[in-house]
Amino acid sequence: MRIARRSLLFAGVAGLAARPATAQPREWPNRLVRVIVPFAPGGSTDVMGRLIADRFGALFGQAFVVENRPGAAGIIGVEAAARSPADGHTLLIGTISTHAMNVPLYGARLSYDPLRDFLPVTRLSSGVSAVVVHPALPVTDLPGLIAYAKAHPGQLNYGSGGAGTTTHLAAEMLKHMAGLDIVHVPFRAPTAATVALAGGQVQVMVDTLVATRALVREGKLRMLAVTSPTRLPEFPELPAVAEFLPGFELNGWTGLFVPAGTPPALVERLDNAARAVLAEGPTMQRVEAAGAVAAPLGPDEFAAFIRAEIARWTTVVRAADIRLD
Repeated sequence: MRIARRSLLFAGVAGLAARPATAQPREWPNRLVRVIVPFAPGGSTDVMGRLIADRFGALFGQAFVVENRPGAAGIIGVEAAARSPADGHTLLIGTISTHAMNVPLYGARLSYDPLRDFLPVTRLSSGVSAVVVHPALPVTDLPGLIAYAKAHPGQLNYGSGGAGTTTHLAAEMLKHMAGLDIVHVPFRAPTAATVALAGGQVQVMVDTLVATRALVREGKLRMLAVTSPTRLPEFPELPAVAEFLPGFELNGWTGLFVPAGTPPALVERLDNAARAVLAEGPTMQRVEAAGAVAAPLGPDEFAAFIRAEIARWTTVVRAADIRLD
């Protein structure tokens, strides 16, 4: 399937891998630290970036300032971070999109390599989504949705926040693993797709819990299954998609990164600080309010996790033949 998309300017980031390491300052941080968030203000990634900036500022006694650099599926902000000196004064909040899904979506046109051009510091959070449908659809569980879709091929529409977004690829994974013929209807943003689902313009969506929880409780949407590997304490009656489609998992994660070449001692210091912040009760409450849970992984574990995520989403993109022009 070819999906029309505005042409993106992927200027090559020459020499990213070859950039020499910058010596760690005698005392770090010794000036303002930028926390680049490659998406617009207000979203869950921005919430995490501001939380880290706020708490790191208090811990290190220096200003940590969020810099929103949205555009091109997060690529603009990630490029800016990749070009920055590897001295600990530029941090990046990366996501499942910027460091996993973009790799197969853009291929050789992607001007950065998530693991070559960055050092993973800590996975920060993990967000869960759910398979949700409009209440008018005569199904009450995931097997019922699968059966209905197979009995009505090409007649159901699923919404997403746009081609190549997490909501798009998650639904394509469901479509592929269940063998469904359902039609993609992209919107300009995930919130617009959620509104369209509640209004009956589309019938199905794989959407975040934070976006759908209230609408489900109001009876405007029906939740069929969650995308975590196992059931959630908040919705113990809801099965995980993996109970019917083994191996299905959508983990909407965020993580802390620094440019490649950052001194190991500084990476360790940032990792320890992030873990301390995530263990704080008020911090965990703010993360949960944004629709996620604290899910720290250290640098080595996080790097292995990212490699597995790239492999997972490469399989999905190739199976769906998704190409972004």
